Formats: sequence, structure tokens, C-alpha cells
Amino acid sequence: MRIRAGTDRGDLGRVTVSRRVRCSPQLASLALVLSFTVEAATQKVESIPVPGTKAFPESITSTSDGVLFVGRLGEGGIMRVKPHTAESTVFIQPGASGSRSILGVFADEASSTLWACSNDLSALGGSAAGSDKWSALKSFDLNTGDAKHSFSPPGSHAFCNDITVDAKGSVYVTDSANPTILKLSAGATTFDVFAQDSAFSPPQSGGAGLDGIAFGSDGNLYVTTYTAGELLRVEVKDDGRAGRITKLSGNHHLHFPDALRTLGTNSFLLIEGSGRLGRVVIRGDAFAVTPIHDGFVTPTSVAWIGTTAWVSEGQLAFFFDPSNRNLSPSLPFRIYAVPLRKEDSK
Repeated sequence: MRIRAGTDRGDLGRVTVSRRVRCSPQLASLALVLSFTVEAATQKVESIPVPGTKAFPESITSTSDGVLFVGRLGEGGIMRVKPHTAESTVFIQPGASGSRSILGVFADEASSTLWACSNDLSALGGSAAGSDKWSALKSFDLNTGDAKHSFSPPGSHAFCNDITVDAKGSVYVTDSANPTILKLSAGATTFDVFAQDSAFSPPQSGGAGLDGIAFGSDGNLYVTTYTAGELLRVEVKDDGRAGRITKLSGNHHLHFPDALRTLGTNSFLLIEGSGRLGRVVIRGDAFAVTPIHDGFVTPTSVAWIGTTAWVSEGQLAFFFDPSNRNLSPSLPFRIYAVPLRKEDSK
């Protein structure tokens, strides 16, 4: 890895990283491939530190009172952050309910539930505090942090990545190791396959498949594929079943699209692992991306509170790339506040 950078995060120079990852045998050697280039940031933004020398923040979600929840890939557990005071505490302890590395998190206030995707990445140096050997969807009380349930995705090689919830309380999960979107209906104890399609698969050369997931204002489900760089729409029929799956064409190729968060009328906030936060607008079977802020080092997720987008910066090359094991990420890890213009939040 070659890095040319200043000492201040706002002065990050051009960074080029390549990584090939082989996860634990329990995950059937899921390979994630990432090659990205981060351009220098031209605007400094407010930030809040995420404690932990190996935190590697992954997903981020928020509640209506402005509280943020941040899943930690490296150390496990979930942080609770109050942006107004910059106070952060460990809300879900590493290993709680058998959890390992935390990826997707989703705050469902209607059911007072904090949902989290847990995966065993201990072979890569991830959390070894929990007892789970497989991927799982965990639920915790949103107010107290008490464990509720643990749900196992079908198959022995699933990789629970990101989460969304519909108006009826059903939970939808992207499986990055398989071309499937999973659904846990409200009150159910087992998953159903909501949608399955070869368009969700990673490239034959390897990498990760499905990643971000969110409902659009049209009631349909939208997902991203990380390595292939695609944005797709899954029609949701009146009876709740999946309909037509459409690969949308864009005004530019997406570079490792990750988290997707609903904004306004068929618009989303989108994180690209190459370093960008952007606004995506859907027009028919096409989409247009407008950059909001560039220069993050492997951003992983975003949460929207009022006129501010909070971006988690994962620095994941230091976690996944074995050649970087003797190198250290920039500490502390941070989540960044990006002001949204009026036109960004429509």
C-alpha cells in the first residue's frame, strides 16, 4: 500500500489501496475485493471520535431524537452517540447475545428494536467475545440495550450485511455471500427468501455481492451490489411479494456502493467505498448521483438527522488486508457531520 498524506485528516492526499480478503472457514471463504482511490477532501467537517483502537466502525443508524448507533466491525458491540454533546458509550457490549463483528444496524422505533447483523470475523482479528460461529441477525431493546432474539439466516454460508424494516415491521436483510434478499416477517422466527436473482451475485472474479438496502418513497425496495457497483430496484407487489427486479442505469459508474438511506421523493443518500457521500435520485429505470462530500477513507454508512448527514469512516483496508496488519489506521476512528443543503435533502 502506498499512502501520501498530510498529518491532518482534512489534508488527506491521494490514497490507493488494493485488498483481497479471505474470511473464516465458517463463512465459506467469502472473498471481498476492494480497490479504491480517495481524492483529497476540500472541506473540513465536524467529527466525533469512536473509541477503540480496533473499532473499525461499519454501519450507523439514528433515532428521531438525534441519537446515533454505530456498529463496530473490529471490536464488536454497538456504540451510542449523542451528537449534541459528543458523548459516546458502549450501548451493546461486545459478545452480547453471542454477537461477533457488527455490520448493519437499524433502529426501528415502532417496535423499540435495534437490529444488528453479526458475523464471525475472528479469523481476521474481529471480535472474539461472542460465541456465534455463523452469521446472525440480532435484536436488542432500543431503550435498554437488553438482548431480545437471535435469528439465523438460511444456509451455512450466509453473510448478514445491511437491514431495513417495512411499515408492517418485517425485516429485510442483504446476504452478501448469496444472491438473496432475506425477509423476517413480523412475529416470525425464521427467514424467507424475499428475492433471489443472479444480478445480486458478486463478479465471478470474487468480491462481495448485495450490500445496502432501503425502501423508496414508491414503496419498492432498492439495493446495492458492492463489488459490481450496481443499484437495483425490487418491485414490491400489493400482496407484499417481490416482483420485477431491475438493474438501474446511472449517470456514472458507482464505485463500491455501500449504505443506502431514504431521503425524499425517490431519493437516497448513498455511500461509495471509494470515499464519497452522494445523493441519488431515481428517474424511471435510471438514477443520477450528485456528490455531496468526497475524501473519506473507506466510508461505510450514513445516517440522516435533520439537515446533517453523519458518515462513519471505516478505514477497512487496515482490517481486511493482511499486508496492512503491521500498520495502524488513523486514530481515533471518527464519524463525520456533513451539512446538507436544501436541495440535497429533497
